[in-house]
Amino acid sequence: MDRITIRLPRQQIEMLEKLVAAGEFPTVSEAVRYAVRELVSKHGDRVMRESDQVTSLKI
Repeated sequence: MDRITIRLPRQQIEMLEKLVAAGEFPTVSEAVRYAVRELVSKHGDRVMRESDQVTSLKI
């Protein structure tokens, strides 16, 4: 697994920590991974289609 560094507002970090404390996620990292999976699942197909269209226009 690769590592990235992100900066978040304190309020968002505190909310992530509360989700962990409440038992929703085992770690803050897992909560962020979950959020990224949801984002990619929701928007990934559209972005890939648009990317393929741009690529085919350049050929």
